[in-house]
Amino acid sequence: MSKGIVDRALDLRDMAVERLDKQRGVALLLGRLAIGLVFLSTGWGKVHNVAKVTEFFESLHIPAPGFHAVVVGWSELLCGTALVLGVMTRLATIPLIVSMIVAILTAKRADIHGFFDLVAFEEFTYAIVLVMIAILGPGAIAIDHVLAKKYGRVKSATT
Repeated sequence: MSKGIVDRALDLRDMAVERLDKQRGVALLLGRLAIGLVFLSTGWGKVHNVAKVTEFFESLHIPAPGFHAVVVGWSELLCGTALVLGVMTRLATIPLIVSMIVAILTAKRADIHGFFDLVAFEEFTYAIVLVMIAILGPGAIAIDHVLAKKYGRVKSATT
């Protein structure tokens, strides 16, 4: 008896999902690289121009603007690098998520008139991608994964 069109469609779906699941490590690598390189480059710029960042933070009425300019610059540079390499990946997302939330609440707050304004901000998108990385982990193509394997800490192929 031949399969119906629905059965064939479900078989094709199952085959596609199986093939895509095998590429999870590549997808997580691409996500880490995309977001990590953004923060690495913005952090580099901030670290090399702390005075300008301090002045901007002053205009936003952020307390201790000089201190926070240094903290934000170095956290973006170091955590962005960690994401690119896939080392301490989940931990590296935390300061960056906090920075994006602060950016939205300070630099972008006046531009929020509704939910769709919020989701249009690149800072919101970055925060969501960082949350995804924190939850899903760095993937198999990461220093974290190599170290976890070496020390017998790998729980699944997706860590």
